[in-house]
Amino acid sequence: MPNALVECVPNFSEARRPQVISEIMAAVESVPGVILLDRHSDLDHNRTVLTFVGEPQAVAEAAFRAIARAADLIDLNQHRGEHPRIGATDVVPFVPIRGVTMQECVELARRLGKRVGEELGIPVYLYEEAATRPERKNLENIRRGEYEGLKAEIETNPDRQPDFGPAKLGPAGATVIGARPFLIAYNVYLTTGDVSVAKKIAKVIRHSSGGLRFVKALGLLVEGRAQVSMNLTDYRQTAIHTVQEMIRREAARYGVAIHHSELVGLIPQEALIDSAVWYLQLDQFQPDQILERRLEAALAEQSPLEKGSAFLDELAAPKPTPGGGSAAAFSAAAAAALVAMVARLTIGKAKYAEVEERMQEILRQAEALAQQMKAAVIQDAQAFEAVMDALRLPKGSPEEEQARNTVLQAATLRAASVPLEVAQGAVEALRLAVEVIAKGNLNAISDGGSAAAQAQAALRGAALNVRINLQNLQDAEVVERMLSRLRELEAEARGLWEQVKASLKQRAGLEMELG
Repeated sequence: MPNALVECVPNFSEARRPQVISEIMAAVESVPGVILLDRHSDLDHNRTVLTFVGEPQAVAEAAFRAIARAADLIDLNQHRGEHPRIGATDVVPFVPIRGVTMQECVELARRLGKRVGEELGIPVYLYEEAATRPERKNLENIRRGEYEGLKAEIETNPDRQPDFGPAKLGPAGATVIGARPFLIAYNVYLTTGDVSVAKKIAKVIRHSSGGLRFVKALGLLVEGRAQVSMNLTDYRQTAIHTVQEMIRREAARYGVAIHHSELVGLIPQEALIDSAVWYLQLDQFQPDQILERRLEAALAEQSPLEKGSAFLDELAAPKPTPGGGSAAAFSAAAAAALVAMVARLTIGKAKYAEVEERMQEILRQAEALAQQMKAAVIQDAQAFEAVMDALRLPKGSPEEEQARNTVLQAATLRAASVPLEVAQGAVEALRLAVEVIAKGNLNAISDGGSAAAQAQAALRGAALNVRINLQNLQDAEVVERMLSRLRELEAEARGLWEQVKASLKQRAGLEMELG
């Protein structure tokens, strides 16, 4: 994973049409280096929450593509659900995970907001740490009155003017974008269908009504049960077990109890451990007593060769993923890594001073490419699993068949798109290999040649996966466009390979018979 890591947790006003969610997810996954970690859809809320991570700019691009796709597919005039909302893409928070400051996430949010407003014509409000007005820091203030209320006021009320974009609502509504610390979205269901009980409990526990600090809460009716729906904005200062026990106590006042709880999206391991320690009264507990943590620490000390061996073991396992597409991405990553190695062995050598600046740039490009291709190892497996999930969808009625086919086609397109991205990465690795073979440290020329060979293998493996998936894609125009791009890459690779052979022969007298 890259050193700079940002999480994005966008909320979309749709959960009842699987094909819509599938297309939004495909938009996220279309950005190289972005990893989709989770999807949570609630039919009563009619809301879906996605969680994805990656480098800041890649995550921002994935968020933009998802917002654009949601705007095409979701009409707020037709949307109904229990959860408050003002937009097709309702809220888009950026969360710093590693190597990124909160201020950098704020700038990321503002740049994305400006782009969404200008290019998509969607009103954008900035919230939390990115807020431009104190009253907009809290999301509930921006969302007051929901889509219908905002639609009535946005053109005439100066307080409802957006930070970016037009002061007018279309079918996609408005989007709230910001930066915040990690948040736990957490719901508690009660043993009653009386929603007034949930609303009373929510009023007691939420901070804005005088309750627990760092707790936001609403009382809703979901699946016939009263639900206390919450956001815990700082679990280190108000622990999840503290909230749970307060709800339990308040529920008992009305003669009801907690039926069950649920998480929306992901939760930090630390939050669950803190609650387990509290409930079990493990006063002498140490975090490294957790088996998985001890195991992760031991695995982190493994050599790169041992880690590579673990991937090969996964590849050999009797299951469909990871498969040939992931192997191709792994080969492309290896090619880029070898290019980086040759560049490093060239930099700082007096004999190669005239090419040092270029080698520095090649090193930067090769390292970025290696990260993209490593991410593609996972993305390819995820794309194939999405196809398998689509094939399991029910079929029978014309509506079910149409919905199934829509989801399957979107998943198949993604399954062809990932290896095409790998093919592009393989050719980029080959371009860089040509340079390090021709100009780099002569003592590492065989490593440069190996990089070129790995890139060739990656291209051929990826091309096979593109073509096999395109056989099942029904959009002839898309098929031809992707095949045309693949043929261009293969033609370029043939020319680059001839340069590789010529340089190896000229500089080291090495003959390469394979073409």
